[in-house]
Amino acid sequence: MKKEINMENLLYIIIEGGLKSLIVIIGLLIGVAFATLLERKVMAAMQKRRGPNVVGFVGLLQPLADGLKLVLKETIIPIVADKIIYAIAPILTFTISIVLWSVIAVGVQSVFASINSGVIFILAISSIGVYGIILAGWASNSKYAFLGGLRSAAQMVSYEVALGLIILSIITYAGTVNIQEIMENQEKVWFIVPLLPGFLLAFISALAETNRPPFDLPEAEAELVSGYNVEYSSTGFALFFLGEYANIILMSVLLSVFFLGGIVSNKISGAMKGVGMLCSFIWVRATLPRYRYDQLMYLGWKSLLPFALLIYIGVISMVLIIK
Repeated sequence: MKKEINMENLLYIIIEGGLKSLIVIIGLLIGVAFATLLERKVMAAMQKRRGPNVVGFVGLLQPLADGLKLVLKETIIPIVADKIIYAIAPILTFTISIVLWSVIAVGVQSVFASINSGVIFILAISSIGVYGIILAGWASNSKYAFLGGLRSAAQMVSYEVALGLIILSIITYAGTVNIQEIMENQEKVWFIVPLLPGFLLAFISALAETNRPPFDLPEAEAELVSGYNVEYSSTGFALFFLGEYANIILMSVLLSVFFLGGIVSNKISGAMKGVGMLCSFIWVRATLPRYRYDQLMYLGWKSLLPFALLIYIGVISMVLIIK
């Protein structure tokens, strides 16, 4: 009898986990679709263009049409490519972007996996994301893809250090690594007020981590013809695209959680904060030119890293003085 109860509980857990995973994946796909539409609309308004306005009412169905077009395209695999790794790379990138969302709360109890060390989990899993890009560049057996993969690996590693120090500063200031508790600590004052320099550094690092302009060196169309995903088409390219924009939305949400209180007041204000951060990513893309690669590395190692260290030391001193 006891064994039957355990099996029933196990079956219930599996079904519940599967449904939650499905909800996360579907929600993420819809979010990415309309994030691309928002980006094209906002950039069109900034540059005095019309933007997508043909498919559906005021262009609302354009992302669905683009996704359908990608899926229905023929999948072309280069003859010289390492076919197994070539197929694994985009799946790995997309899977990691989904796993990261498992600890992001969209409500008081609306979280896939409520763990005490949610911030550490995000830092650990996000550091694996670079492997999908490296594997894609290497497995394609193309000079452009390989160079784009190397650029992306160096860039992501460089800016992960500064971003990690800023997150450590937030953990030290809040006294917890639980995402829900970090949001609860901002009921009276958002962390952006005492940690404004940290927010600016985290925003710049987030742009570089997600390969967004002005740090889109791995995908520089002028030099690398799209970089590490140049040999991908159809579903493979779509998975890279989904993974990239899922990470952009994730970074927008994390910045709002760490510095703007997240959903500490209500879900609507939390969503508005996330959308506002996403619009700031788009605003930067529409206005700033691309950095040179040497400038990118100089900014990461000789500017952001020392400032991040100073902020971390300052936060530790502040906490010790308060206590």
